[in-house]
Amino acid sequence: MDALFRCLKNPGTTAVIFRRSYGELEDTDIKEAQASYPEKLATYNAGRHEFRLINGSKILFRHCENEADRFKYSGIEIQFLYFDELTSFEQVIYDFIKTRLRAKKSLGVVPIVRSASNPGNIGHGWVKKMFVDAGPYMEIQEQEIYSETLHKTRKIRTQYIPALATENPFITDDYIFELEQKPPALRAALLTGCWDSFEGQVFSEWRDAREHYDDRLWTHVINPFPIPTNWPRYFGFDHGYSRPFSCGWYAMSPDGCLYRYREWYGCKPRQANVGLELTPVQIADGILEREAPEIEDNIKVLRVADPAIFDKSRGDSVADQMAPGFMGRHKGVLFNRGDHARIPGKMQIHERLRFDEKGRPKLQVFNTCKEFLRTFPTLPYSTKKPEDVDSDAEDH
Repeated sequence: MDALFRCLKNPGTTAVIFRRSYGELEDTDIKEAQASYPEKLATYNAGRHEFRLINGSKILFRHCENEADRFKYSGIEIQFLYFDELTSFEQVIYDFIKTRLRAKKSLGVVPIVRSASNPGNIGHGWVKKMFVDAGPYMEIQEQEIYSETLHKTRKIRTQYIPALATENPFITDDYIFELEQKPPALRAALLTGCWDSFEGQVFSEWRDAREHYDDRLWTHVINPFPIPTNWPRYFGFDHGYSRPFSCGWYAMSPDGCLYRYREWYGCKPRQANVGLELTPVQIADGILEREAPEIEDNIKVLRVADPAIFDKSRGDSVADQMAPGFMGRHKGVLFNRGDHARIPGKMQIHERLRFDEKGRPKLQVFNTCKEFLRTFPTLPYSTKKPEDVDSDAEDH
Protein backbone atom coordinates (compact mmCIF):
# COMPACT_ATOMS: atom_id res chain seq x y z
CA MET A 1 0.00 0.00 0.00
CA ASP A 2 2.99 2.29 0.44
CA ALA A 3 3.37 2.55 -3.35
CA LEU A 4 -0.32 3.41 -3.78
CA PHE A 5 -0.26 6.10 -1.09
CA ARG A 6 2.89 7.73 -2.45
CA CYS A 7 1.65 7.70 -6.05
CA LEU A 8 -1.74 9.13 -5.09
CA LYS A 9 -0.08 11.90 -3.11
CA ASN A 10 2.29 12.76 -5.98
CA PRO A 11 0.59 12.97 -9.41
CA GLY A 12 2.54 11.78 -12.44
CA THR A 13 4.98 9.63 -10.50
CA THR A 14 6.06 6.05 -11.12
CA ALA A 15 6.50 3.26 -8.60
CA VAL A 16 8.06 -0.07 -9.58
CA ILE A 17 7.79 -3.27 -7.56
CA PHE A 18 10.42 -5.92 -8.36
CA ARG A 19 10.52 -9.64 -7.72
CA ARG A 20 12.74 -12.30 -9.16
CA SER A 21 10.08 -13.72 -11.53
CA TYR A 22 6.67 -12.72 -12.90
CA GLY A 23 5.23 -15.91 -11.44
CA GLU A 24 6.12 -14.68 -7.95
CA LEU A 25 4.63 -11.26 -8.72
CA GLU A 26 1.36 -12.76 -9.91
CA ASP A 27 1.10 -15.11 -6.95
CA THR A 28 1.75 -12.42 -4.33
CA ASP A 29 2.23 -8.73 -5.07
CA ILE A 30 -0.16 -8.36 -8.00
CA LYS A 31 -2.77 -10.54 -6.35
CA GLU A 32 -2.61 -8.47 -3.17
CA ALA A 33 -2.76 -5.18 -5.10
CA GLN A 34 -5.83 -6.29 -7.05
CA ALA A 35 -7.57 -7.15 -3.82
CA SER A 36 -6.68 -3.93 -1.98
CA TYR A 37 -6.44 -1.10 -4.54
CA PRO A 38 -9.86 0.64 -4.92
CA GLU A 39 -11.15 0.33 -8.50
CA LYS A 40 -12.14 4.01 -8.53
CA LEU A 41 -8.51 4.98 -7.95
CA ALA A 42 -6.51 2.41 -9.91
CA THR A 43 -7.11 0.39 -13.10
CA TYR A 44 -5.07 -2.74 -13.76
CA ASN A 45 -3.70 -3.63 -17.21
CA ALA A 46 -2.93 -7.37 -17.12
CA GLY A 47 -0.98 -7.28 -20.39
CA ARG A 48 1.39 -4.61 -19.12
CA HIS A 49 1.43 -5.73 -15.47
CA GLU A 50 0.71 -2.24 -14.20
CA PHE A 51 -1.85 -0.06 -12.47
CA ARG A 52 -2.85 3.34 -13.86
CA LEU A 53 -4.03 5.81 -11.22
CA ILE A 54 -6.59 8.55 -11.70
CA ASN A 55 -3.95 11.26 -11.17
CA GLY A 56 -1.64 10.00 -13.92
CA SER A 57 0.70 8.02 -11.67
CA LYS A 58 1.66 4.41 -12.44
CA ILE A 59 2.57 1.35 -10.37
CA LEU A 60 4.55 -1.18 -12.39
CA PHE A 61 5.30 -4.81 -11.54
CA ARG A 62 8.60 -6.01 -13.00
CA HIS A 63 10.95 -8.96 -12.70
CA CYS A 64 14.70 -9.50 -12.97
CA GLU A 65 15.26 -13.23 -13.20
CA ASN A 66 18.89 -13.10 -14.36
CA GLU A 67 21.66 -10.56 -13.85
CA ALA A 68 21.49 -9.61 -17.54
CA ASP A 69 17.79 -8.73 -17.18
CA ARG A 70 18.71 -5.59 -15.29
CA PHE A 71 19.70 -3.90 -18.55
CA LYS A 72 16.09 -4.10 -19.73
CA TYR A 73 15.40 -1.20 -17.41
CA SER A 74 18.16 1.14 -18.60
CA GLY A 75 15.72 3.81 -19.79
CA ILE A 76 13.09 3.74 -17.07
CA GLU A 77 12.63 6.57 -14.56
CA ILE A 78 11.58 5.46 -11.09
CA GLN A 79 10.55 7.68 -8.21
CA PHE A 80 9.48 4.98 -5.76
CA LEU A 81 11.36 1.68 -5.94
CA TYR A 82 10.38 -1.53 -4.13
CA PHE A 83 12.07 -4.94 -3.88
CA ASP A 84 10.07 -7.84 -2.51
CA GLU A 85 12.22 -10.70 -1.13
CA LEU A 86 15.41 -8.69 -1.57
CA THR A 87 17.65 -11.63 -0.65
CA SER A 88 16.61 -13.38 -3.86
CA PHE A 89 18.60 -10.76 -5.81
CA GLU A 90 22.33 -10.36 -6.31
CA GLN A 91 23.66 -6.97 -5.21
CA VAL A 92 24.67 -6.10 -8.78
CA ILE A 93 20.97 -6.12 -9.74
CA TYR A 94 19.99 -3.99 -6.76
CA ASP A 95 22.75 -1.47 -7.42
CA PHE A 96 21.93 -1.14 -11.12
CA ILE A 97 18.17 -0.78 -10.69
CA LYS A 98 18.83 1.94 -8.11
CA THR A 99 20.56 3.98 -10.84
CA ARG A 100 17.12 4.32 -12.44
CA LEU A 101 15.92 6.17 -9.35
CA ARG A 102 15.43 9.82 -10.25
CA ALA A 103 12.77 12.55 -10.38
CA LYS A 104 12.27 15.70 -12.39
CA LYS A 105 12.33 18.85 -10.29
CA SER A 106 8.79 19.60 -11.39
CA LEU A 107 7.52 16.49 -9.56
CA GLY A 108 8.73 17.83 -6.24
CA VAL A 109 9.48 14.40 -4.76
CA VAL A 110 12.51 12.73 -3.19
CA PRO A 111 13.02 9.23 -4.68
CA ILE A 112 13.04 6.37 -2.17
CA VAL A 113 13.81 2.64 -2.00
CA ARG A 114 11.86 0.22 0.18
CA SER A 115 12.60 -3.50 0.46
CA ALA A 116 11.18 -6.50 2.28
CA SER A 117 12.75 -9.90 2.78
CA ASN A 118 13.13 -13.00 4.87
CA PRO A 119 16.62 -14.25 5.78
CA GLY A 120 18.21 -16.76 3.42
CA ASN A 121 18.69 -17.14 -0.33
CA ILE A 122 21.59 -16.05 -2.51
CA GLY A 123 21.60 -12.42 -1.38
CA HIS A 124 21.53 -13.14 2.35
CA GLY A 125 25.12 -12.01 2.92
CA TRP A 126 25.06 -8.62 1.26
CA VAL A 127 21.58 -7.73 2.54
CA LYS A 128 22.60 -8.61 6.08
CA LYS A 129 25.74 -6.50 5.80
CA MET A 130 24.01 -3.50 4.23
CA PHE A 131 20.97 -3.34 6.50
CA VAL A 132 20.92 -5.76 9.45
CA ASP A 133 24.54 -5.32 10.56
CA ALA A 134 24.69 -1.58 9.78
CA GLY A 135 23.59 -0.64 13.30
CA PRO A 136 20.89 -1.13 15.92
CA TYR A 137 17.54 -2.06 14.40
CA MET A 138 15.00 0.74 13.96
CA GLU A 139 17.82 3.29 14.23
CA ILE A 140 18.38 5.37 11.10
CA GLN A 141 21.96 5.01 9.84
CA GLU A 142 23.50 7.99 8.08
CA GLN A 143 26.44 7.97 5.70
CA GLU A 144 27.92 11.08 4.14
CA ILE A 145 28.88 10.75 0.48
CA TYR A 146 30.75 13.18 -1.74
CA SER A 147 30.12 13.90 -5.41
CA GLU A 148 33.34 14.56 -7.33
CA THR A 149 31.21 15.82 -10.22
CA LEU A 150 29.06 18.27 -8.27
CA HIS A 151 31.63 18.98 -5.53
CA LYS A 152 28.89 18.52 -2.95
CA THR A 153 28.25 16.23 0.00
CA ARG A 154 24.99 14.53 0.85
CA LYS A 155 23.76 12.16 3.53
CA ILE A 156 22.13 8.88 2.61
CA ARG A 157 20.01 7.08 5.15
CA THR A 158 19.21 3.40 5.67
CA GLN A 159 17.04 1.73 8.28
CA TYR A 160 16.39 -1.87 9.24
CA ILE A 161 12.88 -2.47 10.59
CA PRO A 162 12.35 -6.04 11.81
CA ALA A 163 8.83 -7.43 11.46
CA LEU A 164 7.80 -10.74 12.99
CA ALA A 165 5.04 -13.10 11.95
CA THR A 166 3.50 -12.64 15.39
CA GLU A 167 3.08 -8.92 14.64
CA ASN A 168 1.00 -9.50 11.52
CA PRO A 169 -2.67 -8.90 12.43
CA PHE A 170 -3.96 -10.48 9.21
CA ILE A 171 -2.73 -14.06 9.75
CA THR A 172 -4.22 -16.73 11.96
CA ASP A 173 -2.59 -18.75 14.73
CA ASP A 174 -2.44 -21.70 12.33
CA TYR A 175 0.49 -20.08 10.53
CA ILE A 176 2.46 -19.68 13.76
CA PHE A 177 1.80 -23.31 14.71
CA GLU A 178 3.00 -24.35 11.24
CA LEU A 179 6.24 -22.37 11.51
CA GLU A 180 7.02 -23.87 14.89
CA GLN A 181 7.06 -27.36 13.36
CA LYS A 182 9.77 -26.47 10.83
CA PRO A 183 13.48 -27.37 11.06
CA PRO A 184 15.38 -25.11 13.49
CA ALA A 185 17.06 -22.84 10.90
CA LEU A 186 13.89 -22.28 8.89
CA ARG A 187 11.86 -21.76 12.05
CA ALA A 188 14.34 -19.20 13.42
CA ALA A 189 14.42 -17.28 10.13
CA LEU A 190 10.67 -17.12 9.53
CA LEU A 191 9.36 -17.00 13.08
CA THR A 192 11.92 -14.90 14.95
CA GLY A 193 13.60 -13.11 12.03
CA CYS A 194 17.02 -14.56 12.86
CA TRP A 195 19.69 -13.59 10.29
CA ASP A 196 22.42 -15.76 11.81
CA SER A 197 20.92 -19.02 10.54
CA PHE A 198 18.65 -19.84 7.66
CA GLU A 199 17.29 -22.72 5.63
CA GLY A 200 19.87 -23.77 3.05
CA GLN A 201 22.82 -22.56 5.11
CA VAL A 202 25.80 -24.80 4.30
CA PHE A 203 27.69 -24.55 7.57
CA SER A 204 24.79 -24.49 10.00
CA GLU A 205 27.09 -25.62 12.85
CA TRP A 206 28.86 -22.25 12.77
CA ARG A 207 28.79 -20.46 16.12
CA ASP A 208 29.76 -16.88 16.94
CA ALA A 209 29.53 -16.62 20.73
CA ARG A 210 30.96 -13.32 21.99
CA GLU A 211 30.86 -14.48 25.60
CA HIS A 212 33.45 -17.15 24.70
CA TYR A 213 35.85 -15.03 22.62
CA ASP A 214 38.48 -15.27 25.37
CA ASP A 215 38.09 -18.84 26.63
CA ARG A 216 37.63 -20.10 23.01
CA LEU A 217 35.02 -22.68 23.98
CA TRP A 218 31.84 -23.38 22.00
CA THR A 219 32.63 -20.66 19.46
CA HIS A 220 34.36 -20.45 16.10
CA VAL A 221 35.09 -16.74 16.48
CA ILE A 222 37.69 -15.64 19.02
CA ASN A 223 39.72 -12.65 20.11
CA PRO A 224 43.22 -12.38 18.62
CA PHE A 225 46.13 -13.73 20.66
CA PRO A 226 49.92 -13.79 20.13
CA ILE A 227 50.71 -16.78 17.93
CA PRO A 228 53.87 -18.69 18.95
CA THR A 229 56.57 -18.36 16.31
CA ASN A 230 57.07 -22.14 16.14
CA TRP A 231 53.50 -22.86 14.97
CA PRO A 232 53.36 -23.83 11.27
CA ARG A 233 51.91 -21.08 9.06
CA TYR A 234 49.80 -21.54 5.95
CA PHE A 235 48.38 -19.23 3.33
CA GLY A 236 45.40 -19.89 1.06
CA PHE A 237 44.77 -17.95 -2.15
CA ASP A 238 41.80 -17.78 -4.50
CA HIS A 239 42.48 -15.45 -7.41
CA GLY A 240 40.00 -12.91 -8.73
CA TYR A 241 40.05 -9.74 -10.82
CA SER A 242 36.50 -8.60 -11.58
CA ARG A 243 35.42 -10.89 -8.74
CA PRO A 244 37.15 -10.66 -5.35
CA PHE A 245 40.40 -12.42 -4.63
CA SER A 246 40.83 -13.98 -1.21
CA CYS A 247 43.98 -14.29 0.90
CA GLY A 248 43.88 -16.06 4.24
CA TRP A 249 46.71 -16.64 6.72
CA TYR A 250 46.46 -19.59 9.11
CA ALA A 251 48.46 -21.04 12.01
CA MET A 252 48.31 -24.63 13.24
CA SER A 253 48.49 -25.31 16.98
CA PRO A 254 50.20 -28.45 18.33
CA ASP A 255 46.76 -30.02 18.98
CA GLY A 256 45.77 -29.58 15.32
CA CYS A 257 43.48 -26.54 15.56
CA LEU A 258 43.71 -24.22 12.57
CA TYR A 259 43.49 -20.50 13.34
CA ARG A 260 42.70 -17.92 10.66
CA TYR A 261 44.55 -14.89 11.99
CA ARG A 262 44.77 -12.52 9.02
CA GLU A 263 43.00 -11.88 5.75
CA TRP A 264 43.07 -9.70 2.66
CA TYR A 265 39.86 -9.75 0.68
CA GLY A 266 39.97 -7.96 -2.66
CA CYS A 267 36.42 -6.64 -2.70
CA LYS A 268 35.22 -3.10 -3.37
CA PRO A 269 33.68 -1.45 -0.30
CA ARG A 270 29.87 -1.80 -0.09
CA GLN A 271 29.85 -3.90 -3.28
CA ALA A 272 29.51 -7.57 -2.48
CA ASN A 273 31.32 -9.94 -4.86
CA VAL A 274 32.90 -7.12 -6.91
CA GLY A 275 36.69 -7.30 -7.26
CA LEU A 276 39.34 -4.61 -6.88
CA GLU A 277 40.73 -5.35 -10.38
CA LEU A 278 44.31 -5.64 -9.16
CA THR A 279 46.87 -7.35 -11.37
CA PRO A 280 48.67 -10.48 -10.16
CA VAL A 281 51.81 -8.39 -9.61
CA GLN A 282 49.90 -5.93 -7.41
CA ILE A 283 48.39 -8.79 -5.39
CA ALA A 284 51.84 -10.38 -4.93
CA ASP A 285 53.24 -7.09 -3.64
CA GLY A 286 50.29 -6.77 -1.26
CA ILE A 287 50.84 -10.26 0.10
CA LEU A 288 54.51 -9.58 0.80
CA GLU A 289 53.63 -6.30 2.47
CA ARG A 290 51.19 -8.06 4.80
CA GLU A 291 53.69 -10.83 5.55
CA ALA A 292 56.28 -8.37 6.87
CA PRO A 293 55.90 -9.69 10.47
CA GLU A 294 56.58 -13.26 9.33
CA ILE A 295 59.51 -12.16 7.19
CA GLU A 296 60.98 -10.20 10.11
CA ASP A 297 60.73 -13.25 12.41
CA ASN A 298 62.03 -15.57 9.66
CA ILE A 299 58.79 -17.58 9.73
CA LYS A 300 58.19 -19.72 6.66
CA VAL A 301 54.67 -19.57 5.23
CA LEU A 302 53.48 -22.47 3.08
CA ARG A 303 51.30 -20.97 0.35
CA VAL A 304 48.58 -22.97 -1.39
CA ALA A 305 46.41 -21.74 -4.27
CA ASP A 306 43.60 -22.84 -6.54
CA PRO A 307 45.11 -24.87 -9.43
CA ALA A 308 43.47 -22.44 -11.89
CA ILE A 309 46.26 -19.92 -11.34
CA PHE A 310 48.74 -22.36 -12.94
CA ASP A 311 46.90 -22.42 -16.27
CA LYS A 312 49.29 -21.52 -19.12
CA SER A 313 46.86 -22.07 -22.00
CA ARG A 314 46.65 -18.33 -22.70
CA GLY A 315 50.23 -17.31 -21.96
CA ASP A 316 51.92 -16.59 -18.66
CA SER A 317 49.85 -18.04 -15.86
CA VAL A 318 48.72 -16.00 -12.86
CA ALA A 319 51.21 -17.98 -10.77
CA ASP A 320 54.01 -17.06 -13.20
CA GLN A 321 53.10 -13.38 -12.98
CA MET A 322 53.17 -13.46 -9.18
CA ALA A 323 56.49 -15.29 -8.97
CA PRO A 324 59.98 -13.73 -8.59
CA GLY A 325 61.62 -13.08 -11.95
CA PHE A 326 58.49 -12.05 -13.87
CA MET A 327 59.33 -9.07 -16.08
CA GLY A 328 62.67 -8.72 -14.29
CA ARG A 329 61.17 -8.38 -10.82
CA HIS A 330 63.30 -9.56 -7.89
CA LYS A 331 60.44 -10.10 -5.48
CA GLY A 332 57.33 -12.22 -5.73
CA VAL A 333 55.46 -15.13 -4.16
CA LEU A 334 55.41 -18.84 -4.94
CA PHE A 335 52.51 -21.25 -4.51
CA ASN A 336 51.86 -24.95 -4.13
CA ARG A 337 49.05 -26.38 -6.21
CA GLY A 338 45.94 -26.92 -4.07
CA ASP A 339 43.35 -29.66 -4.30
CA HIS A 340 40.12 -28.08 -5.54
CA ALA A 341 37.84 -31.07 -5.03
CA ARG A 342 34.90 -29.16 -3.58
CA ILE A 343 32.90 -31.85 -1.79
CA PRO A 344 35.85 -33.48 0.07
CA GLY A 345 37.08 -30.01 1.02
CA LYS A 346 33.64 -29.06 2.29
CA MET A 347 33.45 -32.22 4.41
CA GLN A 348 36.83 -31.43 5.96
CA ILE A 349 35.50 -28.03 6.99
CA HIS A 350 32.45 -29.68 8.57
CA GLU A 351 34.79 -31.90 10.56
CA ARG A 352 36.92 -28.97 11.68
CA LEU A 353 33.85 -27.01 12.77
CA ARG A 354 32.61 -29.89 14.92
CA PHE A 355 33.00 -29.29 18.67
CA ASP A 356 34.47 -32.03 20.84
CA GLU A 357 33.01 -32.90 24.22
CA LYS A 358 34.94 -30.01 25.80
CA GLY A 359 33.64 -27.44 23.31
CA ARG A 360 36.78 -27.15 21.22
CA PRO A 361 36.62 -27.13 17.39
CA LYS A 362 39.52 -27.58 14.97
CA LEU A 363 38.94 -24.27 13.16
CA GLN A 364 38.72 -20.85 14.78
CA VAL A 365 38.82 -17.36 13.32
CA PHE A 366 40.10 -14.11 14.77
CA ASN A 367 37.30 -11.58 15.01
CA THR A 368 39.46 -9.19 12.98
CA CYS A 369 38.83 -11.26 9.83
CA LYS A 370 35.69 -9.30 9.02
CA GLU A 371 35.16 -10.43 5.44
CA PHE A 372 35.42 -14.12 6.31
CA LEU A 373 32.93 -13.58 9.10
CA ARG A 374 30.61 -11.80 6.68
CA THR A 375 30.70 -14.33 3.85
CA PHE A 376 31.42 -17.78 5.30
CA PRO A 377 28.42 -18.20 7.65
CA THR A 378 25.98 -17.05 4.94
CA LEU A 379 27.07 -19.47 2.20
CA PRO A 380 23.98 -21.20 0.73
CA TYR A 381 23.68 -24.59 -0.92
CA SER A 382 23.57 -24.86 -4.69
CA THR A 383 20.14 -25.53 -6.16
CA LYS A 384 21.75 -27.65 -8.89
CA LYS A 385 24.27 -29.62 -6.79
CA PRO A 386 22.62 -30.33 -3.44
CA GLU A 387 25.85 -31.18 -1.60
CA ASP A 388 27.84 -28.25 -2.95
CA VAL A 389 28.08 -24.55 -2.12
CA ASP A 390 26.33 -22.18 -4.51
CA SER A 391 29.22 -20.92 -6.65
CA ASP A 392 27.27 -17.74 -7.50
CA ALA A 393 27.52 -16.70 -3.86
CA GLU A 394 30.70 -15.23 -2.34
CA ASP A 395 32.44 -18.58 -1.92
CA HIS A 396 35.99 -17.32 -2.28
